[in-house]
Amino acid sequence: MKHDLKLHQLHRESPGNYDISFLDVKTARDIAAFHKSFPMYKATPFQPLSALAHQLGAKDILVKDESHRFGLNAFKVLGGSYAIGRVVADRLGEDLTRLPFERLVSDEIRDKLGSVTFVTATDGNHGRGVAWTANQLKQHSIVFMPRGAAEERVANIAAEGAKVSVEDCNYDEAVRMADDLAQKNGYVMVQDTAWEGYEDIPRWIMQGYMTMALEMENSLKAMKKKPTHLFVQAGVGSLAAAVTGFFANAYPGEDKPIITVVEPNVVDCIYRSAVANQRVLIGGEYFTIMAGLACGEPNTVGLKVLMDYADNFISVPDELAAYGMRVLGSPLPSDPQIISGESGAAPFGVVAKILADKNLAGMKEALGINRDSVLLFISTEGDTDRQGYRDIVWDGTYPSA
Repeated sequence: MKHDLKLHQLHRESPGNYDISFLDVKTARDIAAFHKSFPMYKATPFQPLSALAHQLGAKDILVKDESHRFGLNAFKVLGGSYAIGRVVADRLGEDLTRLPFERLVSDEIRDKLGSVTFVTATDGNHGRGVAWTANQLKQHSIVFMPRGAAEERVANIAAEGAKVSVEDCNYDEAVRMADDLAQKNGYVMVQDTAWEGYEDIPRWIMQGYMTMALEMENSLKAMKKKPTHLFVQAGVGSLAAAVTGFFANAYPGEDKPIITVVEPNVVDCIYRSAVANQRVLIGGEYFTIMAGLACGEPNTVGLKVLMDYADNFISVPDELAAYGMRVLGSPLPSDPQIISGESGAAPFGVVAKILADKNLAGMKEALGINRDSVLLFISTEGDTDRQGYRDIVWDGTYPSA
């Protein structure tokens, strides 16, 4: 396993020139105000693992637990709901500030808007968020999923009224199928990846994720803690870029935490892009338990943010995501339990292993982690595939030793 763990570092004298003003704190506050109009809104827990931090040799370990988001067990709804809100506002010629949740889902707005079908491709969480939002709006949704999609994730999306189609293809091919259908039928494509000619909605989705980052920042201020390291997982890179851009704006210059992007090694398109210093696409058939990160084509907008403001890129084996799930699910006695899925636990798992394994001391040193480090993680989803979660946590599949 040690040979499957790869680190690439960008040693730059200063951040790059890509404009990240669209991910600034003021914008995040405006978007959070939109999300706070939802009756089911509540800031998710930001859990301190103090005993584990002491044991592993860090000052603080803080984990944002997104399994509590809107009752959907994952963070993705933040991006999809905001993007769809922007689409509706644009179609009606309204400002989104005048469309709080209660009005957005009203018969008045549906009558003005008419019938709309939202289309997307997903490995699970993003599609459920889009389907949930469309259902709240009394509109329609079509969701494409790649081969190997977990039955529970398919069922959860269908339960929101979506038409779900599991295709014999990988994620990026499912995206193209969804986009083709949207183009042919005049549907609205709501995708969290971007490509040339399709960047507005993905940018709105990234902005929607900032509500979570702003909650983290508010908690840090309340705790009087300053982060030194931020670890964030990436598929196409939308979440990673949103959080990176926000924290680079919130902590400018030398105050910016060291930001590390984590991906599964079978489909680490952002890691490879960082190594090559250009956008790298990964095609073909691949499998990782980190289904939410199984994406081979980087978001064009997100990649530019990460190439200019992220510091480290780590490519990891599935075993380390499984390790993170087990450690979070079986905490030290005084630490809280966090139920984290495969994609949610990946960054935590790799860092916990690096800090616990003396054979990986060189990587710990390269990341600059010591007794004064304040480490931030985001558990992006809970047990969205409960059978898969139990196979790993109860039955010990994908052992890390």
